[in-house]
Amino acid sequence: MSEVDLRGRRVFIRADLNVPQDDSGAITDDTRIRASVPAIEYALKQGASLVMVTSHLGRPKEGQFNKKESLAPIATHLAGLLKMEVPLVRDWISIPSIEGLEGKELPEDKRRELLDYLKLHHGSSRLLMLENCRFNTGEKADDDTLARKIAALCDVYVNDAFGTAHRAEATTHGAARFAKVACAGPLMAAELDALGKALASPKRPLVAIVAGSKVSTKLTVLAALAKKVDQLVVGGGIANTFLLAQGKPIGKSLAEPDLVAEARKILAATRVPLPSDVVVAKGFEDKSAKTKSVDDVAHDEMILDIGPNSRTELTKVVAQAGTIVWNGPVGVFEKAPFAKGTETLARAIAASTAFSLAGGGDTIAAIHKFGIEGDIDYISTAGGAFLEFLEGKTLPAVAALEARADG
Repeated sequence: MSEVDLRGRRVFIRADLNVPQDDSGAITDDTRIRASVPAIEYALKQGASLVMVTSHLGRPKEGQFNKKESLAPIATHLAGLLKMEVPLVRDWISIPSIEGLEGKELPEDKRRELLDYLKLHHGSSRLLMLENCRFNTGEKADDDTLARKIAALCDVYVNDAFGTAHRAEATTHGAARFAKVACAGPLMAAELDALGKALASPKRPLVAIVAGSKVSTKLTVLAALAKKVDQLVVGGGIANTFLLAQGKPIGKSLAEPDLVAEARKILAATRVPLPSDVVVAKGFEDKSAKTKSVDDVAHDEMILDIGPNSRTELTKVVAQAGTIVWNGPVGVFEKAPFAKGTETLARAIAASTAFSLAGGGDTIAAIHKFGIEGDIDYISTAGGAFLEFLEGKTLPAVAALEARADG
């Protein structure tokens, strides 16, 4: 984006504004909205005639408006951050002036008509929020007709949504193929630079910490990382499956017994330090938490955090690292009795001199909870794309931009 002349041009920015909200619709974490601001501000400062921003939010049924998944609260929040009006355009894909012009450069009269239409219906702001792109039929299927309509809206297409780069959809992939000019936004570029630095030529030892509730969603990532890293640390429900693979009793703990064989393969491929002691309870709301050896977990207990000896060993692993990649908490950190493991890990990474890269929704929530935002070298806003990049997969949205750059 920084290499493209934006003066007097219509700029379409695909952002990732898929933020968590409570039952009333209030935004509970605006990290992704704040991360989208630099691209928007840059386009405005460079003199773009019109800046259009869209994103998905949730998983609405295509072709149907759903107030609960409207970008209205995001537009209001963004307006507060930017201190300017951010009108919301609802049926933006059916703007009259672009019908029948898909994939073609807009003639000057049609260009004026488009700008006049938008200003007439949505005020005089140079910045518009385009309603949830998944309300448009064909978005998830990467429909060519829809993608051409999106491309016809703008002079410059900008993808600044690394969090959705692993999906080939009309606003993330198709529009990049058909737009007159397609480029990466500053957040997309920063994400790729940080991940490349962590994996392409990392300072050794490279330590990857992959945790969370289900090993199945991260199994291929673990298998791929086992071949790249010097040490692989697993936590949370994932660690329970690995403990089960070692024949340890895990009681009622969350685990996936059918993946024990896969866990054993990973254990054979690289060193995976597992907890020696754990914090157990009868359930998430049980305040009578106990610390036990992993050999002594009772049949009616759940492993909900790592114990003090395991925390000490994990701190040592982190202290010796040259590069740290962190995705996922090592315990149920939302509950005070089971937060110590994740807090210890977070503070150890913050204190480390290693290059640290953290990503994923729960990881970001833990970083905020323990107040270490300024001590992590790079915090990725992505979840699925972060994991697929770690796995070594090609991300469709990135591939589309690379193809345009090469062409």
